[in-house]
Parts: sequence; C-alpha cells; structure tokens
Amino acid sequence: MGKHALLSASASHRWLNCPPSARLSEQYADQGSEFAAEGTEAHALCEYKLKTALGMKAENPAATLRYYSDEMKDCANGYAAFILELVATAKQACRDPIVLIEQRLDFSRYVRDGFGTGDCVLIADGTLHVVDYKHGQGVLVEAEGNPQMMLYALGALELFDGIYDISTVSMTIYQPRRENVSTHTVFKESLYQWAEEVLRPASEQAYAGEGAFCCGDWCRFCKAKSECRARAEENTALAKYDFRKPPLLTDEEVESILARVDELIAWATDIKEYALQAALRGKHWDGWKLVEGRANRRYTDEQAVTQAVIAAGYDPYESTLRGITAMEKVLGKTTFHDLLAPLVEKPQGKPTLVPLSDKRPAITTAHNDFMEVEHHG
Repeated sequence: MGKHALLSASASHRWLNCPPSARLSEQYADQGSEFAAEGTEAHALCEYKLKTALGMKAENPAATLRYYSDEMKDCANGYAAFILELVATAKQACRDPIVLIEQRLDFSRYVRDGFGTGDCVLIADGTLHVVDYKHGQGVLVEAEGNPQMMLYALGALELFDGIYDISTVSMTIYQPRRENVSTHTVFKESLYQWAEEVLRPASEQAYAGEGAFCCGDWCRFCKAKSECRARAEENTALAKYDFRKPPLLTDEEVESILARVDELIAWATDIKEYALQAALRGKHWDGWKLVEGRANRRYTDEQAVTQAVIAAGYDPYESTLRGITAMEKVLGKTTFHDLLAPLVEKPQGKPTLVPLSDKRPAITTAHNDFMEVEHHG
C-alpha cells in the first residue's frame, strides 16, 4: 500500500461529492506546498508538546523545523493544554482514560484501502473523542458534517467499539490560528448509518472511477481542477447572462450569480496559472506570448550599500514600528496580550456580502434602520 491512500480522509470532502475526481487526480504528481510543509512541522511539534505534557518520552524537533516560530510554539502549547483539559474532564467519569497520539486509523471496512492518522484519540466512559489539529489560517474548518473527522471516528470505533462500551463520538477541530475550536458530538449509531448509506456507495464509485462529476468548493484542492471539463462547463454557464449590467438582471439572476461568482473567479485564476505553467514548458497558445513581468529594483550587496552610504555621511537605516502580526510573532501571544492588549483596537471591517451559512452576525445598514423607523413611526 502506498504512502497516500487513493481515497484519503483528508480528500474525502472532494471524492464524496465528486467520486470520479479520485481516479482523475491519480495522473497528477503531488506538488506539495509551503503551507502543507509548515502544517506537517506544526503537527510534529504538537506531538512532542503533548507527549511531554503527558509524561511520555519524546524528542524535541524544534531545532530541525524550517518553519519554527514563537507562534508555532504557542499553537502547540495551546493544543497540548487543550488535550490535557479533555483528559482531566474525562478522569472525572473514568479513572483511567486511554490517550493515543498520532494513531493510525483504518476505515477500510467502508472505504477500499482507507486509512488515516488521528492526531489524538481519547477513550473514556461512553464517549470516544477524536481531535484533529489544523495549522492553516486560510479556511475555517468546522467539525459538524466534516467527513474527514467522521472517517477518523469510524477508524477509532473499529479499534475500540468492541472493547469499550461507547455510545457517543465527539469530534473536535483545533485550529488556533483562526481561534477556532469546533466540536460536534453524535451517537455512534448515526455514524454507522452514514457509513452504510452515504460513505460506502460513494467510495465504491470513487474507487472504480465512476459516478457523476460535480463542482463545488471541494474543487479547490483537486489536482485536476484546471483541466476539468465539468468545472469549465459549470463556470462558463454564467455566460448565458451575456455579462449584462446588474440593472438589466432580475433579482433571481443576481442571486444565482452571487452563489457561484467566487468559484468562477477561482476557476479563472486556476486556468491562467495552468496556461502560464504550460507556456513555461514550451506550449504555444494562439494569441498569447510569454514576456518578462515587471520587477522592482533591489540591492545586490546590502552590506556594501550600507558601508557606501555611511562613508558618504548619510544614515542608511529607517526605523519603523513592527506591524501587529510581526510583533505578536516576536513577543508570543501571551506576552503580546499582557503588554499591548489595551493599546490594540480592531476597527469595524468593511461590509462584505456572504452566504447566509456564514456564522458572522448580519450588520444593519443605514437604509434598513430608516425603514424600521418608518415602519414603527
């Protein structure tokens, strides 16, 4: 079995919604990314911090981590503290809860060759806890309806359901850089029902490369996203509006476009990047050419520049206050809060139109205020 499963837990949101994407993506090499590499290192640090906190022997990886920072250290410490709190709570009902770290979880009963790694699995009286650390700060990750967490939970049940009297499963996403701790608890039976009714049939289609292509937010991490014809047809369908100006569109048409415009922009960006990379490999696109992009001037030898400017009687340096994010990285979150919390404010953000599913509270516009006054007047 390879290092990565065809139907991995981390990609399950995609292949559950678009089964044939699993086989389609096989032909593409795994490019990796800086974000993924940083996330892997953060997980290694979290593992060390948690094991140390639980009194287990572990080797500190900090010196070998390329992306190590005070922020990463604070995140790992917070994660370890969160698990310790879970353990302390579990001990109130169970004298000796079981804690497993970086546990291989096999869910191949439902997904062919399916396996993954659970960051932390905790078994106490009646409840199985599965915790997953997310280092990313771009996409907010929720535990409810999260297929990756549900697959991990099924893998944990495979190990322990026959040994312990488990009735409920608690799944938690710990995402410190978004200040997000999301927990969803379900009855064990509902998880098994989902596995039989939804997971198994979708995974069988995905493994066979069958089923219908379906576009959605899960396309974001698909290796075939730039060349996928189904995605192209879905997005170019917006052309039926002939890009008329909004006043000529009905409210229903505007709402339809709003629901898909972010995906349209993402798709167009992916197409441009795909075409650029192909051109760099020698591909000729009719009507297009490669040119040298704009670039800013830069020093070839900063030390020599410094010496030359000082010798001429000038000061080569400027002094500016670090930005809030940079300052927090230098001081660490705790020290930053203790020193500077009273001196930091968060101005009101610029109004943004988002789907109703967004958890932020709606703001009231001046027009709506006026309408309410008129109504009650």
